[in-house]
Amino acid sequence: MKFYTLAVFTALSFSSISAHSLNPRHNLYAKRQTGIPGSSANGPPAPPTATASSVLSSASVMPNPTTSSSSTANILPPVDSSSTSTSISASSTSSEKPTGPPPLATWTGVPPLESITLGMPTRPIPPVTATYAPGARPPIAGAPVLPTGLVQGSWPPTDQIPDTNSKEVRAWMKELDGFKIPDLAPTVDGSCGGDPAAAAAAAQRGWWTCGGYTRSTDIVSCPDKNTWGVRYVLDYLKQKNLTATFFVVGSRVVQHPAILIEEYMAGHEISVHTWSHSKPLTSLTNEQIVAELGWTRRVIKDVLGVTPTTMRPPWGDIDDRVRAISMAMGMVPIMWTATPTGNKFDTNDWMVAGGSVNGSESFKSFQSILTQASTLETGFIVLQHDLSELTVDLAVGYTLEAALSHVPRFNLEPIGQCQHFPKANLYLETNLNQTFPFRNQSAGGVDVSGDGTVDTKSGDGGSTAADVSKANADSPISAAVSTNIPLLSCLTVVVCAVMSILL
Repeated sequence: MKFYTLAVFTALSFSSISAHSLNPRHNLYAKRQTGIPGSSANGPPAPPTATASSVLSSASVMPNPTTSSSSTANILPPVDSSSTSTSISASSTSSEKPTGPPPLATWTGVPPLESITLGMPTRPIPPVTATYAPGARPPIAGAPVLPTGLVQGSWPPTDQIPDTNSKEVRAWMKELDGFKIPDLAPTVDGSCGGDPAAAAAAAQRGWWTCGGYTRSTDIVSCPDKNTWGVRYVLDYLKQKNLTATFFVVGSRVVQHPAILIEEYMAGHEISVHTWSHSKPLTSLTNEQIVAELGWTRRVIKDVLGVTPTTMRPPWGDIDDRVRAISMAMGMVPIMWTATPTGNKFDTNDWMVAGGSVNGSESFKSFQSILTQASTLETGFIVLQHDLSELTVDLAVGYTLEAALSHVPRFNLEPIGQCQHFPKANLYLETNLNQTFPFRNQSAGGVDVSGDGTVDTKSGDGGSTAADVSKANADSPISAAVSTNIPLLSCLTVVVCAVMSILL
């Protein structure tokens, strides 16, 4: 069972669906066989030495973040206006908790837990069951209709850091003007062991990978106790009447745009997860970070007509420089939860796909997370994936069911919903909040296409892009042509992660 999924994770409300996957295993997992930054085997990546100077002078200065090391109890998400969330912190008088994996649902076709391991037989890919025509109306009030189609051949090479000398990246770099971007040297390789000097300065630079340091602008937990921000697979979510948050890799969007459309039109939240997911962001230059975020933001807008206001860094590798660049580009970082003692809510499902652990070992990690989550004063975000058949099987057959049957009861929600953000705030075109995301409004809008012309303004409903399109009818952006790209059914896939789960 292979899943063609665009997101590394998804945040959901919860539901249980079919366990068939759509995509072949992402080549990222092969790399992870040797360990990834922040894994228990290698330890978190080492941060580079920080300096107090700033690269850019600022007319608008980023809010002064407060340093904290792994505690989640006193970390608050960015301020938001009224809430549309219906989540309730459920309480229970029972102290009994399931001690093992839930009974296997026979209809899923998911193998026994001990059989979920690298090299397991795969199952047939299910057919696509839902498509949406250009002009279809999204389920978000004020959002533009779906665009005509995605132009193929006009994108950077997939799974590679985009060229930083392109006119698009040069245009996007201007978004950093007026923001105080910390003058921090890139880390050697995003790992603590690879850069001891940077690791020693982790607290000063707010490096999450080395020490779990976060800032007040990061979304790291859900404010309501027993609320779980989640990400998972489409059919399972639909059957359980859940919605999730999908963190999508730009390279996957180019290859499978219809899957992204299906996620969005089903009411799931969409967030940026970089273009290539090939290297930790702290190891990249400012220009490379801008390229990774900018191209992903652009392809999402070309496919959906909207621009996400949130992002998640690959492997959670972020420091104050990466944060500042993300915020300057209008994207609030979303992380995953860590306990006050430093334990990160990582299910280690990616290690199953990488051959480092088996399904039973991953499930034990998940059970530990559920136990620790019950002791938190806040809700939580968990790291889980939907990039391989293995991780989807674990989610649909075991972890999601365990979470849904947990005592006390967890409320499973998309991350934006668990933050009490109006759904409109999650996309620039529908966002009417003047303080979320924090950005420099002096430019009068954003040049998402990178062609030197402002095409998106907060709360414009897509009208700015439409006006630009009419004025430049022969531009590559407005000349989009529908393409018949084979779609692997996302409907029978479990989205990336349960609870707020991240990679």
